[in-house]
Amino acid sequence: MNARPPVSDNLRGAGLMMLSMAAFTFNDTAIKALGDSVPLAQAIFLRGMMSTALIYLAARRMGAIRLRLPRRDWALIAVRSLADIGATFLFLAALMRMPLANLTAILQALPLTVSLAAALIFGEPLGWRRLAAIAIGFLGVMLIVRPGPEGFDLHALFALGAVGFVTIRDLAARRLSPATPSVTVALVGAAAIMLASGVITAFDGWHPVARPDLGLLALAAVFVFAGYLSSVMTMRVGEIGLVAPFRYTGLIWALFMGWLVFGDWPTPLTLLGAGIVVATGLFTLYRERALTRARRRNAAQG
Repeated sequence: MNARPPVSDNLRGAGLMMLSMAAFTFNDTAIKALGDSVPLAQAIFLRGMMSTALIYLAARRMGAIRLRLPRRDWALIAVRSLADIGATFLFLAALMRMPLANLTAILQALPLTVSLAAALIFGEPLGWRRLAAIAIGFLGVMLIVRPGPEGFDLHALFALGAVGFVTIRDLAARRLSPATPSVTVALVGAAAIMLASGVITAFDGWHPVARPDLGLLALAAVFVFAGYLSSVMTMRVGEIGLVAPFRYTGLIWALFMGWLVFGDWPTPLTLLGAGIVVATGLFTLYRERALTRARRRNAAQG
């Protein structure tokens, strides 16, 4: 009997990326299913307690907790954590009032915003092709948001704000030292979100939580943990240029779960906008991969 061929790192990385996107979408679905039964800050706090505990246990098991870091890295972790707090609150506030697929489609603009911000802030090279793709991608976002008197949804501003905060979060993570464990960074971020939501809950007062709602929050915490763990593992296997495009499978999951659980289906204009955002994002990732390979060849030859 012939032995099975080994699974390539790129194939394993693609599978982990798809698992991560599915887990995060299932988390969003569980939180959205809560509706108004639990105040937002309290829901984030309860989910944060459970997810932080799970991340801590995983980090301990991996031996990846490292608190003696350079001051520069701690400053970047602080910026990342603050941005994560803002992104979490704005994203979940939008999630409670927007169709899941619409919100997820707006978030697909992240590769575009990160590339643009990295060029503006850090001076990373950005050719005219990627610049054109970013501009077209933002037009796709406008088709989803529809900033007109009839189609504009105020909660879409929260979604755009979340994209801005996630962009800051990702740029801060880019500048961290390679020796800083990703699990430590995530643990600090999760704890910061839990503490911030706990402070707000203390001022708002505690509301009783029914067992079904507590079950949904526990489910969300497990999915957040699974999504995080698989996303960290994704960064450790395969070429990022080949694995990263599979993050767009999150939109497929959002379309399916939005239809199955909430009976939502985007309008043709929203689907067109989502298609434009995904296409330009994929092109941006392709160009970044090509430029990275070219720089490596030049470095090897030089």
